[in-house]
Amino acid sequence: MPEIYHCWRREKPVPMLNEAEWAVVEPLLSIKGPDIREYREENGVSFIEAIHAFRDMACEKYNEITGYGEQNPLSLWNYRLANYGPECSSCGHLLRTSEASYCVQCGVKA
Repeated sequence: MPEIYHCWRREKPVPMLNEAEWAVVEPLLSIKGPDIREYREENGVSFIEAIHAFRDMACEKYNEITGYGEQNPLSLWNYRLANYGPECSSCGHLLRTSEASYCVQCGVKA
């Protein structure tokens, strides 16, 4: 089950994905030309409709994994634990990067 952390971009707690979970969601966000072409041929939709379908599938997969109701596929890029640093020793929020020298939430040195 994903761990819930405060997302500083969304300004609320959200489930963050570990690498195994991210490996399931990411391919739906990083669709390739052949995948789009195949989807369009099978479903008779436009390029834009195919892109939206894959993005919707990414949100559905994220929601299935986490139980969270995310509807913005672009936000999913921010929900990967590997993009952040460790937890702050004082407040428990994730540091914004692995090289962060202090916690932006509480100001404690990392």
